[in-house]
Amino acid sequence: MKRIFAFAFFLVPFLVFSQKKDVSLENIWAENTFSQKSVASVNWMKSGGFYTALEAGNIVKNSITTGEKVETLFDTKQVLFGEKLLSVDDYILSADEQKILIQTDFQSIYRRSFKAEYYVYDLKTKALSQLSQGGKQSYASFSPDGSKIAFVRDNNLFVKDLATNIETTITTTGRFNELIHGSADWVYEEEFSFAQAFFWANDGQKIAFYSFNEASVKEYNMQLWGNLYPEDYKFKYPKAGEANATITISVYDVANKTTTKMDIGSETDIYVPRINWTQDANTLSIRRMNRLQNKLEILHANAKDGSTKVILTESSPSYVDLDNNDNLMYLSDGKSFITSSEMSGFKHLYQYDLSGKLIRQITSGNWEVADFYGIDEKNKRLFFTSTEASPTERQLYCVGLDGKGKKKMSELPGWNTANFSPDFQYYMIYHSSAATPTRVSLYKDEKQLKVLEQNTILKQQMKDFNISNKEFFSFKTSQGIDLNGWMIKPLNFDESKKYPVLMFVYGGPGSQTVKNQWDGRDFFWNQVLASKGYIVVSIDNRGTGARGEAFKKLTYAQLGKIEVEDQIEGAKYLKVQTYIDPERIGIWGWSYGGYMTSLCMTVGADYFKTGVAVAPVTTWRYYDSIYTERYLKTPQLNPSGYDDNSPITHAKKLKGNFLLIHGTGDDNVHYQNSIDFINALVKANKQFQSFNYPNRNHGIYGGNTRLHLYKMMTNFIEKNL
Repeated sequence: MKRIFAFAFFLVPFLVFSQKKDVSLENIWAENTFSQKSVASVNWMKSGGFYTALEAGNIVKNSITTGEKVETLFDTKQVLFGEKLLSVDDYILSADEQKILIQTDFQSIYRRSFKAEYYVYDLKTKALSQLSQGGKQSYASFSPDGSKIAFVRDNNLFVKDLATNIETTITTTGRFNELIHGSADWVYEEEFSFAQAFFWANDGQKIAFYSFNEASVKEYNMQLWGNLYPEDYKFKYPKAGEANATITISVYDVANKTTTKMDIGSETDIYVPRINWTQDANTLSIRRMNRLQNKLEILHANAKDGSTKVILTESSPSYVDLDNNDNLMYLSDGKSFITSSEMSGFKHLYQYDLSGKLIRQITSGNWEVADFYGIDEKNKRLFFTSTEASPTERQLYCVGLDGKGKKKMSELPGWNTANFSPDFQYYMIYHSSAATPTRVSLYKDEKQLKVLEQNTILKQQMKDFNISNKEFFSFKTSQGIDLNGWMIKPLNFDESKKYPVLMFVYGGPGSQTVKNQWDGRDFFWNQVLASKGYIVVSIDNRGTGARGEAFKKLTYAQLGKIEVEDQIEGAKYLKVQTYIDPERIGIWGWSYGGYMTSLCMTVGADYFKTGVAVAPVTTWRYYDSIYTERYLKTPQLNPSGYDDNSPITHAKKLKGNFLLIHGTGDDNVHYQNSIDFINALVKANKQFQSFNYPNRNHGIYGGNTRLHLYKMMTNFIEKNL
């Protein structure tokens, strides 16, 4: 509330008006004013017409048709383990829905890996038991029949029989920084996006698992600060061109307690980014890639003797993008499978028989399938989201297995994802847009039954604040390339005035920042900047995703070059707009965006006055093998691709105001990147500012950290842009 005073020849009594407030950093990072709700940890039940979800820490059974709660399956205030109350971090229902596996006391390791305590709750007897007393476990999972649970502890794999309460050790040789069984190593976890590395066969009699021999992988050393003498934390991290772990894929027979290795070839310098069981409980599907990741093969392995056969191969002159080849689903008839590929130039769905013979291309067009949710085999329909409406949106579609009858199922423009029941009769659509937070709706056979969550409280809170929504735009570069962007203007925008601009960039391969999707906290930081008179802009350069293979892979073997050219083109476009101050254009980014910012402030120094680089890669020689070599090949094969577009190489070109920020505990983009860039800047006698967050990882969070970080960046921008 602000008091407005009016003066004539005498003082007029003041009037109080209700006015909206500007968003503050404290609103965002200290008070969580703008946090949104969703429907989380949903499990569709087989016992007719119900699903479970985690609500206020309790496991609740809901009616599918009404969305209303019918029963609390696990009440954290009522069920005790001895005298201990359990907080539920996550849970899994057994297939027969008679038991719940409860995860609590969660302890994060890296991006996806974690340890936790697990408990088994029997819904019939109401008995609660601890899964294991040997220390925290990871990735505990029911067997398909619910009679057993497999888990990882201390780099070894175990299985527990719930009927006999006997815990069996599957592997015994696991050792930190040497040999891992059943869990992914650091680089697989980060770049192939999984931490759990064991998988039950459909019959519950076998477990397929990875083993990673890290003996040849070099260690990275981080110092952890806080004690009288800082501690060393060493972990295996294969940098570009260096040795990777060697992989073994094995199958454990639960009844016979025997382990059989699968034949994945004589070449050991390979990747196995995925394994999964086919409909045949004796046939394991293995995806194998060469070191340069330009060839992907699907192998079928005999789980009994380990023999394998290559049934499908895809190659590329650049790289085969696993993210766009990650949909592999074996149909229940045991005769065919569905997978995705970019072979047409856009990601689409294909059906093959088990010998690898193409049956048909199911989807086609100059647009991409985004998420493939599966197939309703009874009605022979596939469900997926795609970019057909726009690269900046995701809409939900269904199509016949024969490729006919494609139909749009989502109703609202923006970003739509889905969660389907196993029979595909029921589903939830999670929708948001750049202007509206998440809305979760429940459907049956394409008819909406109920809105489960629409963030009414958040929407109401937003009405109390000055909010300027995104405006989407596109422009043509000097090379004739159309690029997409969004812009947030000050709420009291006056086209006759000149405004400073802060560009936000990520720009990495296959990424997107220009999306008609709810942004969360960063959206509200942009409101802080807009309230201070800044225009905030983001542009997706060439190399980003959702626009086809050619647009994305144009940056192959020369990361940074074309992307920076396009961000400079964006700055040029902005400079000629009548409402932009051409001398006050800044840029900031995090991770790959920090790399881009560092290049824009050196190679593109004539176009940017101010830059903030958070946790940047400054030389790809320091980044991990899988990600880096996918886009650049190895340093041995492509040294110029590593050095020509390194900010370190161009340190002497730095101009303007530059702030470099990094967490010293960053296990992903190592602090080493910033150290070497700082050395190069000092050698070139360039003035800049830097700030280190002790022990913080790549996300730079914890306690007041984010508030401190964004306050520092805001102050720097206000002072220097």
